[in-house]
Amino acid sequence: MFWVKGEGFGDAVDAELLERFLGVRAEVGLTYLDRLVGEGLIERDAAARYRLTSSGHEQGARVFAAEFAEITQPGHGECGPDCWCHMSADEAEACLVERGHKVEDRSGS
Repeated sequence: MFWVKGEGFGDAVDAELLERFLGVRAEVGLTYLDRLVGEGLIERDAAARYRLTSSGHEQGARVFAAEFAEITQPGHGECGPDCWCHMSADEAEACLVERGHKVEDRSGS
């Protein structure tokens, strides 16, 4: 559910969305969602849609970060998310040059 929300598909899921994205029958998926309701990680609304609670969002963020850490970290020679180069396009270009990358001339001359 954390991924579904992060991808912009909404902050709540129903049986149809569950089947489409997880490839499981709705009855199976809803059984697991009801367990998560019992654990306080998600809540069910009157329209039978499920959404993360604040503690569910925190747990989802931790699990997502742990599961995808290898592919979400900068590669060798790449900047991290706190690099100064994220301040502006000019800073990003300067960072690339500093790291030895060829930068295309955008001046038009």
